[in-house]
Amino acid sequence: MGLIMKRVDLNNICLNYPLVGMAGRSLKNRVLSAATGGFITPGDMPEVCALQNISFSLNDGDRLGLVGHNGAGKSTLLKILAGIYQPTSGNIVISNNVVSTLNLSIGIEPEATGVENIISRGLLLGMKRDEINKKMPEIIDFTELGKFIDMPVRIYSSGMMTRLIFATVSSMDADILLMDEVIGTGDASFLAKASKRLNEFIERSKILVLASHNEETIRNFCNKALLLDRGNLKYFGDVNEVFTIYKDFK
Repeated sequence: MGLIMKRVDLNNICLNYPLVGMAGRSLKNRVLSAATGGFITPGDMPEVCALQNISFSLNDGDRLGLVGHNGAGKSTLLKILAGIYQPTSGNIVISNNVVSTLNLSIGIEPEATGVENIISRGLLLGMKRDEINKKMPEIIDFTELGKFIDMPVRIYSSGMMTRLIFATVSSMDADILLMDEVIGTGDASFLAKASKRLNEFIERSKILVLASHNEETIRNFCNKALLLDRGNLKYFGDVNEVFTIYKDFK
């Protein structure tokens, strides 16, 4: 039998934020430390340790749920995996293409039409122009925006804008899919249709990493879980075990 390839492999990942101008402000340092979920290192240039010695590996078929209080480091870890943040120390290896649903509004041009924004957003997400053109009719049809698809998105309601973004992102094929909470549609009447598409989007991915405060969401989508507390990895493995341990943190 061949070796199973580790598509995501993190070894002793640490991430520190320098606090410029914060030296000597002990009370403010403690308040900021509590707000960020990390702890502040001593010295002339204090730092918040946002993530500390994080190590885990994921293979094809893994659906990992990130669990923890606000400020535990879930979103920070997703940004490390997405390449938005570079770790202060440690080693990270990620194979194949990564699709992130973080910062979905980035790349939206208010004066451009819906179609033009599908193209620009798709390119930013790493799609090829030919791929976008091929998927364009299906994306437009799914949005149900009708004639508004050829109008500037500055006139869109928030629900129309969310449909456009959701339809574009969920048309992609991801080897590794990163999500900070499940993508919402902002429209109750659109929910059933969007839920089906979201499930298909996740199923097409080889690996999912999902951060959520909702236990039901983690249980529905994930077969593994990782518990973070103040930037420290407390448990990685069985979903039921993670939530049993997590109750002690509440």
